Amino acid sequence: MYDDDDLSLLNTETTLESPLDQLAPVDADSAAAPDLEEMLALLNSSDVAQRMLAARAFCELQDERATPYLIELLHDACPLVRVSAAYALGRNPDSSAVEPLIGQLNQDWNGYVRKGVVWALGNCRDRRSLEPLIDAVKTDISAVRLWAASSLGQMAEVNLEAAEAAMAPLIEALSQDPVAAVRSNCAWALGQLAREIPLNNLYTRAVNALIAALTDLDMGVQEDAKSALLRLGDPKGLQVIEESELEGLI
Repeated sequence: MYDDDDLSLLNTETTLESPLDQLAPVDADSAAAPDLEEMLALLNSSDVAQRMLAARAFCELQDERATPYLIELLHDACPLVRVSAAYALGRNPDSSAVEPLIGQLNQDWNGYVRKGVVWALGNCRDRRSLEPLIDAVKTDISAVRLWAASSLGQMAEVNLEAAEAAMAPLIEALSQDPVAAVRSNCAWALGQLAREIPLNNLYTRAVNALIAALTDLDMGVQEDAKSALLRLGDPKGLQVIEESELEGLI
């Protein structure tokens, strides 16, 4: 079992994957889903392995009774418990979790925990998450920037003001971030946001940034930018795509 110091799965400097991707499902040895009542009880267990098991179970289960316990587990001494709790809160979004998640994002030393936190904040779709997510896109490690960009795309479902505020940092990151996967997520997020705002200067900047990304050195970024432009249906973007395809550039 993992003790408080077992960080072998938490090397965020060498991979963008989540440690939860490397762990078997909680019901790997059974055809049945985790027992809800049992998992609720284990969230408060004195045993770290049981707390982690229960938190991971709520990455699959949804029950509002788990939320207060999962919030408490954000402060657990074991980073594997904290990251599991963060993802579980993303699966069980609740407005009461937003401030605790932001607090943990600002103080947790572990990049995988912060990655789970920004993903959960995106799922909460709350205006309070906007500034912390923008800061994460600008300043955090690549694994966190990756999901902070996607989470900013969720601001499209909050309100117009939040959607517009999220766009400028995404435009900047799309053109400047050194990691292709982060740029790809920025392209996707801009496509989501631009669909919800008026045809103003900010919209034009987003379209121009996506058009520029069609010539990104990474094929994945090119494809995500193309998909975003196609979803937008912007005439300028569609024309550039058509011309580029005729010339064999994309």
